[in-house]
Amino acid sequence: MPSRAPDPTHSAQSEPARSDLLRTLTDAVLADPAADHTLPAMAATAAVSPRHLTRLFQAELHTTPARWVERVRLDRAQQLLLDGHGVTTAARLSGLGSDETLRRAFARRLGTTPTEYRNRFATTTSDPGT
Repeated sequence: MPSRAPDPTHSAQSEPARSDLLRTLTDAVLADPAADHTLPAMAATAAVSPRHLTRLFQAELHTTPARWVERVRLDRAQQLLLDGHGVTTAARLSGLGSDETLRRAFARRLGTTPTEYRNRFATTTSDPGT
């Protein structure tokens, strides 16, 4: 069975927030996934309690803030790998931090390793003759 590129409908960006507060916050995360996006930091930025922010994420995006941020970071890491960056650089620039954290996120969410992902999808996107 041929490898297919990832389905963009599964990205963190596919379901926009309805409220201005959450939309502003998610736009900031999308703009710079490597920044400090811990629950307390995001709650402080939004001027709400961590508990209220968690409720907003659940109500509007059907996930927790941590899972949503991880999905954004994983999306960015995937793109960085396809753009030719190494695993260490993709981990750092995406905000996942270390090779090990990136590897675990890939295993948990995608069922593969970052290197296998890059080899599989970079090949299919860079060689249209196959």
